[in-house]
Amino acid sequence: MQTRKLGKTDIDVTLICLGTMTWGEQNTEQEAFEQLDYATAEGVNFVDTAEMYPVPPRAETQGLTETYLGNWLARRGRRDDLVVASKVAGPGNGLGYLRGGPRLTRDHIVEACDASLKRLQTDYIDLYQVHWPDRNTNYFGKLGYEHDPKEKSTPIEETLEALNGLVEAGKVRQIGLSNETPWGTMEYLRLAGEKGWPRIASIQNPYNLLNRSFEVGMAEVALREQTGLLAYSPLAFGMLSGKYMGGKWPEKARLTLFERFSRYNNSGGADATRAYVELARQNGLSPVQMALAYVNSRSFVTSNIVGATTMDQLRENLGSLSVNLSPDTVEAIETIHKEFTYPCP
Repeated sequence: MQTRKLGKTDIDVTLICLGTMTWGEQNTEQEAFEQLDYATAEGVNFVDTAEMYPVPPRAETQGLTETYLGNWLARRGRRDDLVVASKVAGPGNGLGYLRGGPRLTRDHIVEACDASLKRLQTDYIDLYQVHWPDRNTNYFGKLGYEHDPKEKSTPIEETLEALNGLVEAGKVRQIGLSNETPWGTMEYLRLAGEKGWPRIASIQNPYNLLNRSFEVGMAEVALREQTGLLAYSPLAFGMLSGKYMGGKWPEKARLTLFERFSRYNNSGGADATRAYVELARQNGLSPVQMALAYVNSRSFVTSNIVGATTMDQLRENLGSLSVNLSPDTVEAIETIHKEFTYPCP
């Protein structure tokens, strides 16, 4: 399986990363084990999780995803074979059950990391990521930055210093960001260079055919600074599979079960999806594999995070690695993109 360097580190990660956020909500521990067994047998060495998983986040299930992964690592004895990534949550509504409301202060970060290590049953996390910023900025689909000079947010310097402490303690090998902006990423990099603290190795942001906003400012940062993208939601919550076309709501599908996942479910997204699905079928391609193959082919992508609730989905996702899009198909994708540029930011 193709691998790429994680930033400027000596860590090689597979082009496909196994996403886990359904484990503990839509998937049982047995199903999580089956996914891990299959993915690793196929050569995947990269697994991504987070302290707040599964999603949608609930106090009753918080931490189950890391627990399932930790149990698999303990039973299979495969810890050294995998690159394990996790995340510390930033502030957010509805997360009061998590440390009384998570922040990106030193105390919160240390407590969160120690709890993740315990659930994962490991002494170290290969890539520890800030799940989203502590400050007011554009993420999770928000557009139109609104500046508040009086906001009370944890300074990036404090967050990075705390992450440096985890690296020095041997609890974390590398650090990364998620749902970040160009300014935030460059500020982390500036402080790392100025203070001699760990350098950001990656950026985990959404990227798919319905949301290519990463290309506007972040792609240049990713390439010039060697902080490659870990692309999440590459199928736009399953929209790009075409399974929701024509007003269909498949049983047990994410958008059917959870109304909160509306980011990619709008009229523009539906129209763009129809165009991409038709293009794939005209070229004898699976819509899923065409969408994933496009992400796989981008030079600023380090790894493509795929999630699945069924083994058939996982097999099809991994099959995208053998799909090479023709120049004509890529050109047609770009033509559709010009018509539906950012239907679901």
